[in-house]
Amino acid sequence: MISAQAWADAQLLWDYHRMHHDPRPCSVAVGLGSHDLGVADVTAELYHQGMAPVIVFTGATSPTTRAPMPRGEAVHYRERALELGVPDSAILLEPRATNTGENIEFSKAVLAEAGVKASSVLLVSKPYEERRSYAMMRKLWPEVEVVCASTSMDLEEYADSIGDARKVIDMIVGALQRVLVFPGWGLAIEQDVPDAAVAAYERLCIEGFTSRLLPADVAARPGA
Repeated sequence: MISAQAWADAQLLWDYHRMHHDPRPCSVAVGLGSHDLGVADVTAELYHQGMAPVIVFTGATSPTTRAPMPRGEAVHYRERALELGVPDSAILLEPRATNTGENIEFSKAVLAEAGVKASSVLLVSKPYEERRSYAMMRKLWPEVEVVCASTSMDLEEYADSIGDARKVIDMIVGALQRVLVFPGWGLAIEQDVPDAAVAAYERLCIEGFTSRLLPADVAARPGA
């Protein structure tokens, strides 16, 4: 049972994680691999709206995606986009990345190999990964403009679509931890994190929404 306070705290973090960017045409769309096939749906929709002429789907597999996406996240995203009418000629695959830093670096390499010059990137992710992904893009790929996009679902709709509300809140909490620690590792720019968001994060940790947290020894490594 998830308490009313936990839902309220998760909602606060959900709102914080979303960048609230208005989609606009970019050089390329990058769909960040994950367990959520809805990222491919959003990327395909944006393609059909004329928001990007080229899509890069990036991602290998993780413990979370190995069973549902055995051919790799990028491959399953591509297959979904093809079902939704995106032409194969508009899709580039990056099938090796196992974390967001690699998603970014390897996507840059795939685009360079294909001769695609990107001055702006429409970055498509899960809703609660927008802010962290944005911060990492600004650090690791600073020469491009970044526009974040994700599903328009609200928190409860999204949790229902995933089928596991506790898992979603765990991931929301884990994403906030990374917003806090990644700048110290040189992986992301600093973000202003309101005191209310930090307090909500701490309450959710106390309530046990911790399965997606970095281990304490990793989170506290020098420079973090």
